[in-house]
Amino acid sequence: MPSGGQVTSGGAALSGAQVVVTEASSGAQFGSLADAQGRYTVPNLRPGRYTVQTQMIGYTSRTEADVLVSAGQTSTVDFELSSEAVSIAGLEVFASRATERKTPVAFTDVDKVQLQNQLGSRDLPLVLNTTPSVYSTQQGGGAGDARINVRGFSQRNTAVMINGVPVNDMENGWVYWSNWDGLGDAATSIQVQRGLSAVNLATPSIGGTMNVITDPTAQRPGIQAKQEFGSDAFLKTTLTGSTGEVGRLAVTGVLSRKTGDGRYLGTYTDAWSYYLASSFQANARNRIEFYVVGAPQTHGQNLYKLNAGTIDQEFARDLEGYDPAALEDFPQAPEIDGQLWSPNIGPVSRSYAEEQYASVGPETGRFQRQLDGYLQERENYFHKPQANLNWYSYFGSGLTLSTVGYYSGGDGGGSGTLGSLVWDYSYTQRFPDWDPTIERNALNDTGSRGILRSSVNSQDTWGVISKLRKDFANGLSTEVGVDWRTATIDHYRDVRDLLGGAYWLDSDDEFSGDRQTTYGDRIDYNDRNNVDWIGGHFQAEKSSRQGSVFAMVGLSQISYSYENFFVRDPNNTSETLKLESGDLSGYQIKGGAVYNLTDEWSTYTNLGYVSKVPIFDGVIDDGAGVINPDPTNETFISFEGGVTFRSLESGISFDLNAYHTNWKDRTRNQFVRNIDGQNNDGLVNLLGLDARHMGVEASAAFQPNSLFRFDAAASLGNWEYTNDVEGTYRPDEGSGEVETFNFYLEGLKVGDAPQTQFALAASVYPAAGASLQLVSKLFGNHYAEYDPFSRTDETDTAQSWQAPGYSVFDLHASYNITNLLPSSRGGDVRLFANVFNLLDQKYVQDAVDNSAFNSYDDDHDADDAEIFLGLPRSFNFGVSVRF
Repeated sequence: MPSGGQVTSGGAALSGAQVVVTEASSGAQFGSLADAQGRYTVPNLRPGRYTVQTQMIGYTSRTEADVLVSAGQTSTVDFELSSEAVSIAGLEVFASRATERKTPVAFTDVDKVQLQNQLGSRDLPLVLNTTPSVYSTQQGGGAGDARINVRGFSQRNTAVMINGVPVNDMENGWVYWSNWDGLGDAATSIQVQRGLSAVNLATPSIGGTMNVITDPTAQRPGIQAKQEFGSDAFLKTTLTGSTGEVGRLAVTGVLSRKTGDGRYLGTYTDAWSYYLASSFQANARNRIEFYVVGAPQTHGQNLYKLNAGTIDQEFARDLEGYDPAALEDFPQAPEIDGQLWSPNIGPVSRSYAEEQYASVGPETGRFQRQLDGYLQERENYFHKPQANLNWYSYFGSGLTLSTVGYYSGGDGGGSGTLGSLVWDYSYTQRFPDWDPTIERNALNDTGSRGILRSSVNSQDTWGVISKLRKDFANGLSTEVGVDWRTATIDHYRDVRDLLGGAYWLDSDDEFSGDRQTTYGDRIDYNDRNNVDWIGGHFQAEKSSRQGSVFAMVGLSQISYSYENFFVRDPNNTSETLKLESGDLSGYQIKGGAVYNLTDEWSTYTNLGYVSKVPIFDGVIDDGAGVINPDPTNETFISFEGGVTFRSLESGISFDLNAYHTNWKDRTRNQFVRNIDGQNNDGLVNLLGLDARHMGVEASAAFQPNSLFRFDAAASLGNWEYTNDVEGTYRPDEGSGEVETFNFYLEGLKVGDAPQTQFALAASVYPAAGASLQLVSKLFGNHYAEYDPFSRTDETDTAQSWQAPGYSVFDLHASYNITNLLPSSRGGDVRLFANVFNLLDQKYVQDAVDNSAFNSYDDDHDADDAEIFLGLPRSFNFGVSVRF
């Protein structure tokens, strides 16, 4: 059946407007281009529901969701576009979304259909592994413990945003995905911009930017119930309700409950997640939106990589360079009750029924252990809600103000051991021997010798982002913005489990001396960090149908402060130790241009320079309580260029780009005790390390008809360190250089992610509402992670161990049955299934070179690495009902 319509603005036809039609159930896409009368036609559509979107440079994009195409009938969708100077585009404006043929960056959009069909309730970044230069793993398999690497840069240099608001940790830049578990159900799309990106906030977007959009107005009205099942007793129930746009108001809410045992022993998950969003169009010129998202959760962790022999001796024996003699030192650990062994959990007598304790988080107070007959060393518990209040206002004459105020609180922590335990070394990697530890503690007259502690993180973050934009009639737009954030983070430890003892004797509080502590008492350390941030930017952009050019400059000023409640100030022993960094300044300059060669071909280039303030740990060592007297900014110089092709009917698309990024003056500050043999402690400043990240990326899609679609992506990188560096020691008191440390790194590859990646996907749409997709991901040139500042021997020039390349296949299937209820109410049922690692391939997904704990002979080969294997074959399937 054909579908078509007309695209106009102010009653006049818009020739050349792009129209993309997406089948809501399968993601199959079709396209057209408006002719001289603004009319478009998309032929040969099957019956079903579709989303129709049109866009044109200089005008707002418009989307019409839930368009029903019936058998034997023609569907008509007309669009009236407003010029950007007189519109309020809500999230699309605020979130700095890239637009084809206008924004000069490499980017990939993941729409809601792809999220529904491929994510399978995994951690959100795992759906991005088919994106060029993006590598995400589940690490040890704990729910929410995923990590993402973009162009060789970790999450600390990759900005993650929700509706345009940064969520990277303000102390260290990390992202903890367990805090955002519900986003996969709430998201309407994800956009990944690789490289410096078009985001104009002073975020750590060196590798790239991942922006999750949760737009309530894009949700189809109705109520949906979804039930999922999966491997290892996985269960997830999700309820979603949305009003759609009802007059001026739209509201969407999501609530989910998730439980599961995990593939590794002890990697259970016990989580809730919630999401509420509303949008209110106050009048033609003012729009207000409110969002809140959170995921109170507890999950078991498998945090320790192991020698390959400990995991699977047959697999280790087949690794090139693995010395068979090492197998005697690393005996294979067994599976336990069908689950893979983890060193973070061990058996305990069932007679030990002591409750555990948490001072904050989802299970505050005393509670029973998760697994009877076992004690877990490593568990994570946290609840980090985030709330945004957005206001968009148009003042006339092309002047628009977009403002968001946001709050993110967080309470929780992670467990571990403290003190002296009885350790079991049966598999070389030590793990707690719980029963002897408990017996020894019970017999000890001075309390427990070793306990389970919780390391607590309690934080409050407030922020405001405001952007004032002026659009001119000639296609020029200018923008000025301010970004203010402040965070207060308390760090302390408390007693989680006394392990049979009467108390824990703590001597770390200088104000109280030796204390007999029990549940609820703070121990070991107790400090508070503050991060204050103010930034601003100015941007100008000139766009037309022929392309666009933009430039921006951004400034930021950051200050860090620290107070240790357990340590006396050496200059005033009645006061706590306090340290302040003073104001530290950074800046960024970006520019780029797009040139549209034809209606199908366009080319772009961008370049930028970023001077980035070190993270908190690079300025203040809050473990040792010392400050770096001379912190140095890291700098990034990046440029890239590319070409894109979009056929007029959207049957073929192609993207090709190349990038080059220099990371200069990478710093690390390490506190060392008795560094000079004279009982002097001090901070070693490791300065001036440079790295070069360069590569080529490509992606393509081909949809010859409504039955088949083929997608491909590739990236070839060359990431390496380009110089040797030195570090200097400065004592706590006095001045002058005492000792110099040399680090030999020139020519070593950057580790922690494959530098060669390919992805292939074949999709079949055998009937209306049905889809079947096979995805293959191939990874190579994966150098194991290592500490670059461990290379102190000038004769040690070997590359870190190169993990073997691997390929893994995933299978995704879904089938939508529509209109089950009376026509006045509609009603859809969706059946879906996912098989991850379809062929049950064994492969190394994460590795550390020359492990300090599990190395055999320290010569950078397979028997010296510790690894995480990829998870075995797993299933996710379920049903959702919408009415």
